[in-house]
Amino acid sequence: MAAEIALVTVSGKDQPGLMSMLTSLLARYQAQVLDIGQAAIQEELALGLLVHLPDGGEAGRLRGALDALAAQTGALVESRAVSADDYRGWAAGSGQPRRVITLLMRGDATAVLSAVSSLTHRHGLNIDTVRRLSGRLPLGEPAAPKRLCAEMRVRGALAEPAALQADLMAAAAELAFDFSLHEDTVFRRNRRLVAFDMDSTLIGVEVMDELARRHGVGREVSAITRRAMAGEMDFKASFRARAALLAGMPAATLHEVADTAVLNPGAGRLLKALRHFGYRTAILSGGFQYVGERLKARLGIDYVFANELEVKDGLVTGQVRGEIIDAERKAALLRRIAQQEGIRLAQTIAVGDGANDLPMLSAAGLGVAYHAKPVVRRTASHAISNFGLDSVLYLMGFSDRDIDQALG
Repeated sequence: MAAEIALVTVSGKDQPGLMSMLTSLLARYQAQVLDIGQAAIQEELALGLLVHLPDGGEAGRLRGALDALAAQTGALVESRAVSADDYRGWAAGSGQPRRVITLLMRGDATAVLSAVSSLTHRHGLNIDTVRRLSGRLPLGEPAAPKRLCAEMRVRGALAEPAALQADLMAAAAELAFDFSLHEDTVFRRNRRLVAFDMDSTLIGVEVMDELARRHGVGREVSAITRRAMAGEMDFKASFRARAALLAGMPAATLHEVADTAVLNPGAGRLLKALRHFGYRTAILSGGFQYVGERLKARLGIDYVFANELEVKDGLVTGQVRGEIIDAERKAALLRRIAQQEGIRLAQTIAVGDGANDLPMLSAAGLGVAYHAKPVVRRTASHAISNFGLDSVLYLMGFSDRDIDQALG
């Protein structure tokens, strides 16, 4: 008789030794395992093995042995034949493009999962696996954050990636969840450098605005900022004009702002985890070098590139030393650090909130818009709007279990 392919499935209460009993039985009948998958939720098991049997007679005897195993263990054990044509079609599908959709949900996760799975189906993608990244949700604790983060791996040719991205963004706006959609490549699992904007990304303040307020020139600085946003001035010219208004300000004021700057939620947890996992980190900022250096010492960051205010006799002169770091300079610095560290750009991550971060976000392998302005959210490939900075770890594929181990 001809060789036979069979799909063996086991479901029911998980129990120690079940896999051993099943695989020992398959070995007895010389079954070659072609594929295997297992999942367990609340001690309920779902196990599948695709096996190739040397001849049809063995297939019949195997089915009898599986019935005996089911009676012995109380599990539901089933076997069905798979045609050679069906197997070849399934095997050919292994070459299809694969993508990862990471979902960060709070509230009605059922509605989110329903919306996202409907969108993937509409765009011709098949869901291969879903993995929970966040910890198990508590019951009976209304005050506890009901956060569910999951990683969905999908397969299939995507005719219009931009259309799927737009549909996911519309669903995210309606249902208040965050998501990331990217190709499942080896570089995604091997990131090595994470670069951050500083003001309103790592810290919750715009240092220039805070200094101007304390120095009594807040309105004047805001007026220049509005002109720059309207396109009447480029960033470098506007930065020098705003810095000039700080002339005569005691350097101690800059020190006070740096020392009291509050980290954005999740920043400390994120940087501690990145250090543990061996990532290199950088601040690439259009803000001030002194503030960046304080954060470097506080968070263990490897590189800081920002703008340096000139200080003489304890007072700010209003001049800026060196080249102004603007949007293009940030992207160039990301490339330079990556090259210096021997890291491919595909292995880099950049996080920012403003339009001057867009070139850096676009250059990185993973560009994340964090609580960003609308124009940045619309342009960036990945956005976090409802969660803290440590959510970047989920986009990298880390689970709460991984993170908790890193933080000790």
